[in-house]
Amino acid sequence: MLEAILSIILAVFLVISIAFTVKKRKKLGYKGIKSALTPICFYLIAVMQLFAIWFNLMGIISWILTMTLLLLGAYFTKYSIQPKEEV
Repeated sequence: MLEAILSIILAVFLVISIAFTVKKRKKLGYKGIKSALTPICFYLIAVMQLFAIWFNLMGIISWILTMTLLLLGAYFTKYSIQPKEEV
């Protein structure tokens, strides 16, 4: 019962978070896939863990994929758009 409630809460917040991120990127005029790779990796972690809970796949493969996506997300922060300094 607790897994179902937590899954619903995670799914709702995941959808809200993705919508907020897309809206913010459009508002700031960001285009291209490179600057979106970090959020994509982090959202994939959440989706993968949600499926792992649903299908009882909480094992070493799930942890390895999570760590890989986390490292990739950290690596792709170098493509994040930096704000311009105003002088």
